[in-house]
Amino acid sequence: MPTDRVPFTDLLSNIVDNRGRTCPTADHGMPLIATNCIVNDRLYPVHEKVRYVSEKTYDTWFRGHPEPGDVIFVCKGSPGNVALAPDPVGFCIAQDMVAVRADPQAVYPKFLFAALRSPLVQTEIANLHVGTLIPHFKKGDFDKLLIPLPDRSTQVFIGDFYFELSSKAEVNSRTAELCGLLAAALFSDSATHDVRLSDVADAIMGQSPPGSTYNEERVGLPFYQGRRDFGYRFPSERIWCSAPTRIAERHDVLLSVRAPVGALNVTRDRCAIGRGVAAIRSEAFPSTVFHSLNSDSSVWAPFEHEGTLFGSIGKSQVNELSLKWPTGDAGELETVLAALDAMVAALETETDRLTAIRDTLLVKLLAGDLQVDHDLAQEAV
Repeated sequence: MPTDRVPFTDLLSNIVDNRGRTCPTADHGMPLIATNCIVNDRLYPVHEKVRYVSEKTYDTWFRGHPEPGDVIFVCKGSPGNVALAPDPVGFCIAQDMVAVRADPQAVYPKFLFAALRSPLVQTEIANLHVGTLIPHFKKGDFDKLLIPLPDRSTQVFIGDFYFELSSKAEVNSRTAELCGLLAAALFSDSATHDVRLSDVADAIMGQSPPGSTYNEERVGLPFYQGRRDFGYRFPSERIWCSAPTRIAERHDVLLSVRAPVGALNVTRDRCAIGRGVAAIRSEAFPSTVFHSLNSDSSVWAPFEHEGTLFGSIGKSQVNELSLKWPTGDAGELETVLAALDAMVAALETETDRLTAIRDTLLVKLLAGDLQVDHDLAQEAV
């Protein structure tokens, strides 16, 4: 595969840049997304903590708006994070990001998106951005960012391959979120009285093992220390421990007990837990316990400022937590909640595999370690 590397700006037909002024916001209207909405493990922007602009502001204030298929490129805070603008777009952008539009005569648009997500280009972005406390990538340096550009048929093959696997992962993520919302709604309708946590579950407080037992070679058990290790529903495996001192079993609820208190995950399998985590174990009602702990964030408010340096909660306080609990046959609700949770687990497991395959092959394809069959690639054009 040719190793031509082309300046980013040579591949673009337009840049939508509304930076430099503070956008007036409203209580409702068109969503105004921020940089936290652009994450590299989702195909499209997520709507988290969005603000809104009025119809008049949308029509008159902005220099331009993203179009379907544009790439939303974060310039400040997490420079290089990118996501596609969906069809219809359904949001506007202002500070700290731009929307770039691929020139279809110069590059296959889906390939450009895949290339921007690749470790090769992400590393280049990291090497070019400036700032330590708040990193930022200057729009004026776009021409210094070099994009690998194979022949057209290879671009189409890589772009479509990346997009299709990303789309499947996106559907899985949305379906998992809907399952979680349905389970939460079912629990809320059924939970009518309070119980102490110690009446329905056991709390196992984490304990950090010797530092020499940590590793990245997948030796021992996955190790979780606190909220930074947590994902959407299941924690992400970042580090392993060869000599764990405290262990959480499959389906235990992981509770962050330090800074900030109250973040939750569920274990897929046995894992080691450090001082920042407690495992909440219920043999009969694991899903009900999770949804009860997850149903009311205000329960954690009293513990946000306990401790000398940061919030924390001890075992006695965990045991005394007041949980909402279903009236009547809790086992019937547990069966339904467990089925929905199992679906979430299956979807997230499949998504992890899809993204691992996608990202591994993308690196090899861009590096030329894997060659695309020219005839097959031509059929995709």
